[in-house]
Amino acid sequence: MTELPSARGAEVGRRIGVGLMYGLWRPRVLGAWKVPASGPAIFAVNHSHNIDGPMVMGVAPRPTHFLIKKEAFIGPLDPFLLAIGQVKVDRDTTDRTAITRALGVLDNGGVLGIFPEGSRGEGDFASLRAGLAYFAVRSGAPVVPVAVLGSSERPGRLMKGLPPLRSRVDVVFGDPFEAGDGSGRRTRTALDEATERIQKQLTAHLDNARRLTGR
Repeated sequence: MTELPSARGAEVGRRIGVGLMYGLWRPRVLGAWKVPASGPAIFAVNHSHNIDGPMVMGVAPRPTHFLIKKEAFIGPLDPFLLAIGQVKVDRDTTDRTAITRALGVLDNGGVLGIFPEGSRGEGDFASLRAGLAYFAVRSGAPVVPVAVLGSSERPGRLMKGLPPLRSRVDVVFGDPFEAGDGSGRRTRTALDEATERIQKQLTAHLDNARRLTGR
């Protein structure tokens, strides 16, 4: 039987994230009240910088289990990420263990974090992988769009790979929505339609977040 990610570990990860993110930068969080207070939910996060995941973990009102590419689980990071309830995924195959763990998070009423673009890029939700639609349709969990803005605007002087220390990073949570059409269908067509629905919602949220923050 596949061991599910630790809910307690994710809460520890959230507390570590709070200390680090607010200690190193100045997060401005908008719309956190829109996140469902309980029950399963999926955070769909744009991805333009490595700190986007930790930033969301630190500012979100609930502990988050992110699907993270296996390449990030190197050295001491491997046991640490697993201990704080994160989910290792092999993007080159159909990773059934990761799928089971991710669905387990949702079945237990937890929050699953996904970068639907699959890898770091422009962070504009332009190309979505089907994974988000699968988890949303299969679990019935609402999708919460999350826009992280300002993390990749300019490199820091001290640490080139990170945003400047004490710079402002905006995290904007959007309105939860259902990705499926309500029929419960999981056919390829249903997933394609769900992906299209998700893309429209996420793109609209990102446009709105940029207007709200002026970024």
